[in-house]
This record gives sequence, structure tokens and C-alpha cells, in this order.
Amino acid sequence: MINAIHTLVHATDADSTRAFFRDTLGLKFVEAHPGWLIFALPPAELGIHPAPEVGHDEDGDPSGTHRMYLMCDDVHKTVAELRAKGVEFTSGISDQGWGLLTTLRVPGAGEIGLYQPRHPLPSRS
Repeated sequence: MINAIHTLVHATDADSTRAFFRDTLGLKFVEAHPGWLIFALPPAELGIHPAPEVGHDEDGDPSGTHRMYLMCDDVHKTVAELRAKGVEFTSGISDQGWGLLTTLRVPGAGEIGLYQPRHPLPSRS
């Protein structure tokens, strides 16, 4: 049976992206090959959203798009901590109903979301 998920981030500047996850976010890692880091992730969850077979969903994403969001307990506190480390936020914090959401720039890898969930969370045990 499935025992984990391996997530990939494709980056135009992989070294900067790896440094962001290692140094800024402080994720634990192993060096699989020289300079090739594999990061441990905090608990994860997977949401499946409906999408049209052709075209774009309600968020404007093309069909088959996959997203990654970082989650936190207090988005205002986390934004302040990350800003102090030099992280650039590309949107303000907005209330989406299901959570408080913002986006941040990952060096060499575009943007990802950060949110404080308000929806029920699956058991972590």
C-alpha cells in the first residue's frame, strides 16, 4: 500500500530553491547525491478538486493542474517570521472561507501558497 508521497518542485535555479527550503524554511533533508537534497515534509493532506476536461477551473488553472500549499497554525505570525528572513510575499492575506491564504515567492521556482486552514483536518495519527 502507499506509505508516502514524493513531491517535486521544478526550478530554474535549483540551488536557490533548495537553499530556500533548507535555510529559510528549515526543512530537514538528506543529500542523496552531492548537492541533490531530498527534504522531509511535515504531515500532508491531499484534496481532490473537480476540473473541466478541457479549459480552466474556477481559479483559472488549466485542467490537470496540481498545486502545493504550505500550511500553518497562525498565518499572520508565520508571514511575519518569514518576512524577517527575507521572504517576498506576492499577495496579501485573504479570507477564502476555508482558510486564510497568501502567496510567497520561492527563489527559482515561482510562487506557492501559504494558508491557515479553517476546514476540518484529517487525523494525523
